[in-house]
Amino acid sequence: MRLGVLVSGSGTNLQAILDACEAGDLPAEVVCVVSDREDAYALVRAGCAGLPAMFIDRKAYRDEDEFNHEILDVLQGCGVDYVVMAGYMRLLGKEVLDAFPMHVLNIHPTLLPSFPGAHGIRDAFEYGVKVTGVTVHFANEVFDRGPILAQEEVHVDDDDTVETLEAKIHKVEHRLYPAALKAIASGRVRVEGRIVRLEP
Repeated sequence: MRLGVLVSGSGTNLQAILDACEAGDLPAEVVCVVSDREDAYALVRAGCAGLPAMFIDRKAYRDEDEFNHEILDVLQGCGVDYVVMAGYMRLLGKEVLDAFPMHVLNIHPTLLPSFPGAHGIRDAFEYGVKVTGVTVHFANEVFDRGPILAQEEVHVDDDDTVETLEAKIHKVEHRLYPAALKAIASGRVRVEGRIVRLEP
């Protein structure tokens, strides 16, 4: 299974996926990494792994459609099977979504549908929840609303801060994302409308 990974930041989930592939725990390979930010450390991680890594500047394109077409051209040129958003902070355009139907994945640091958006960890913490978590879902044209593939709870302790909760959530992310991708690569995932089923 050939993965194209979209990033915007430090790339810790990218690293977790690369490590799982290298260890043989995930029967897949990352074939390209694309960032919408030139300073994303994820590009450094990709370079260290010997992967094609590129920055695509939104400002260089007339509109979002042209920008997303460029991303699509890169993904298709690399022969990608699945698109993996790993800290990619833009809404992915229909150009890519339509070309990879139910083959675009995202990870979110709460138990969706609760607390969608860019500040989910902080929003859940400030709301006072005692249980939050991590969600891996198929992406669609609405932020954080695609069919859910996998979730795992994270308990919020009385002495947690936003920072300690964030660390706990990231630890789960780094395990859950490769595991969800492994389920797909192993042919265990069936999607029926909005229902995602995991077979033994």
